[in-house]
Amino acid sequence: IHCTYDPLSKSGSGTPESQRKVKGTLHWVSVKHALKAEVRLYDRLFNDEAPDGHKDKDFLEFLNPESLVINTNTYVEPSLKTAKSLDRFQFQRLGYFCIDPDSSPEKLIFNRTVPLRDSWAKIEQKQ
Repeated sequence: IHCTYDPLSKSGSGTPESQRKVKGTLHWVSVKHALKAEVRLYDRLFNDEAPDGHKDKDFLEFLNPESLVINTNTYVEPSLKTAKSLDRFQFQRLGYFCIDPDSSPEKLIFNRTVPLRDSWAKIEQKQ
């Protein structure tokens, strides 16, 4: 990852740089201070919008093998240790998540409820 940091652009600082329009502000998590968590990325269950609409095929043939991806190597803010069941959060570049009812302070589990719109895919389509 390559990034730049301009301390003069801090919102509310009153500097000319702070008046620049930015697309967004990212919040980075220090792995050294973060907590490990499990993140479950849910996607479409079927690869066909009408899996039961094929007379010659079983609807199970259209199951999406990527409908659930579990990432156990994720790091989150230490403050999320106190999150309650079904509390919601936005994770950078991934979407919105809620804490799983089976989660505990010792094993944090987050379920993606809504993915973010993929602006990079739009850019690639235009090229």
